[in-house]
Amino acid sequence: MTGLQGLPGWTVRGCSLHDVPAILAITRAGDIAALGEPDWSEDEIVTTLTAPNQDPAVDMWLAFDPSGEAVAWAYVDNPQRGTRDNVEVYGTPERGWPAYGPLLDLALPRVAERARDAGHAEVTLRAGTLAVETAYVAVLQEKGFRFVKRHARMRRVLTGQEQAPEGLDIRPVLAGDDAEMRRFHEVLESAFADTPDYQPTSYDDWREALRRLPSVSFDEWFVHLADGEVVGVLQSADQAVEHNEGWVKNLAVLRPHRKAGVGGALLRTAFAAYAAKGRTSAGLGVDLTNPTGAYDLYTRVGMTVTFAADMYERQVTA
Repeated sequence: MTGLQGLPGWTVRGCSLHDVPAILAITRAGDIAALGEPDWSEDEIVTTLTAPNQDPAVDMWLAFDPSGEAVAWAYVDNPQRGTRDNVEVYGTPERGWPAYGPLLDLALPRVAERARDAGHAEVTLRAGTLAVETAYVAVLQEKGFRFVKRHARMRRVLTGQEQAPEGLDIRPVLAGDDAEMRRFHEVLESAFADTPDYQPTSYDDWREALRRLPSVSFDEWFVHLADGEVVGVLQSADQAVEHNEGWVKNLAVLRPHRKAGVGGALLRTAFAAYAAKGRTSAGLGVDLTNPTGAYDLYTRVGMTVTFAADMYERQVTA
């Protein structure tokens, strides 16, 4: 435990799994203030602490105000050890806000150190925030971050009457078949290669990341076949289960098979699977600059924007 620069009486230290309750309280307080409802789940916190290329003792910081209460949390995240790193800072409304700047001051040199360790001369550091989080936006701009784009979270209410489309070769992934899982990963990599934020992920790293997840519902992963070959995939995640929501983590269709209804069919299949489990909604996140027309597809299947998040970035020299 050390003092937090510029804040007399405040302290800061690295994190461990023992801090999950405190971190969850901070993130949920921020969620409720900004969104009107909690967004982070306990499983997501655990997944973040145990992610690849993540040492919570030095890549995360928990800040305590003079009363000794944990009121702010920050971490850096770069599972692929690539040239783009990510920083997230959360604070209990008002009480935690003074820690935004000092926590970013801790994160910046750590990002530079991680870049050196990975052999990069420079990395792009990104930070996400909501437009309503004006206190954090002001600190980001003060620290040299600039606005680059907007992401949206979308949701569709499920009635329980959703049906998977008929007459199409869509089925759950064969999770125990290594060849099919490799093809699933190959379609993901190929389909996302033409998006602005693509970062290659090896099959082994992808499988390792899956292994670290608290739970994976492979019966909610689907493949679309054409002439016996997987050409489209939908990967779900359990991150919103406690909100009784199915979550589409990735939807990918190979370029030659786009504009043929594959993406919509996969989504409707997933919606039916979520509804059959009693889920009341389906959600996903979308980059509004995605050139594949993903946003238009999601609106066509009945999804609407629940909130938008802005992305800021700056360069960090190793």
